[in-house]
Amino acid sequence: MLQLLYLPVLTLLILFYFRLAVQFKIIDRPNQRSSHSRITIRGGGIIFPIALLLQALFSSLEYPLFTSGLLLISAVSFYDDLRPLSNKIRLLIHLIAVSLLFMQSDLLAYPVWIIILVYILVIGTINAYNFMDGINGITGAYSLITILSLYFINENHNSFVSIEWLIITALSLLVFNFFNFRKKAKCFAGDVGSVSMAFIIIFFLLQLILKTGDLKYIGFLLVYGIDSISTILFRLIRKENIFEAHRTHFYQYLTNVKSWPHLMVSALYMIVQLIVNLLIFYSDWDSVDFLIFIVVSGLVFLGLRFAIEGRVRLMGRGLEN
Repeated sequence: MLQLLYLPVLTLLILFYFRLAVQFKIIDRPNQRSSHSRITIRGGGIIFPIALLLQALFSSLEYPLFTSGLLLISAVSFYDDLRPLSNKIRLLIHLIAVSLLFMQSDLLAYPVWIIILVYILVIGTINAYNFMDGINGITGAYSLITILSLYFINENHNSFVSIEWLIITALSLLVFNFFNFRKKAKCFAGDVGSVSMAFIIIFFLLQLILKTGDLKYIGFLLVYGIDSISTILFRLIRKENIFEAHRTHFYQYLTNVKSWPHLMVSALYMIVQLIVNLLIFYSDWDSVDFLIFIVVSGLVFLGLRFAIEGRVRLMGRGLEN
């Protein structure tokens, strides 16, 4: 109950940030790749690392290496929101931040091949999470479902992290969603929001997986994962540069081409991921069963994309139609 006091504090902090953002013109202007049509405050997701910094201070720096990595990756992401940053510098900072996260989780004690594989997966997930932040409500709603699912497991199944960290993360998401989950959003998460939230969720998931030894919890990011991976696959087929900005994710097609409301698409992604989370939690799958579930889910999603977007568009023509 005491942590509920964070709610008004975080609200005041994000309102203070809005004033600074307007003063220093930290805003997002629509362009040809945008899914919005009005100037909006950028970087509202800065409330996520601020919230966890407060928790770290009040918990006597319970997870110091994770907190340090979070502040480092958030700082470089916020700078990237203000002005373009070299990809090499960004990657270097991400590597350092992820290394701190691994040190906090004692992952560096594992065999080298496992460490390298997890580095690739984690950095890929962080970037995918960032690319998925393109419409009102999607990052806040999707992340809230994931955090609440982790909270439920922590309270009722396996305690893998101090519960206060999950609570403060959920509260920061509630505050952000109040200003972002709207038809006309007051603010966007920005790189600082999407990247920091990805970093936070990865830390919690890593703690859970290491505690239980169960890889099925990777599925808590399944919907984002299959959208991102399928989009990369189709872009490679079309011989596009996968590192260039684009708006060819499935959720972007639904909003930009089919004109589905942003909040409806965001809610759809949130609800589907909730259903997946419930299946994962209440299932008794072994590794083979989970792999089959992943493959079937991917095939269903691909079939859905072909049915709605069409083969011609996905395989290389008609991208602007």
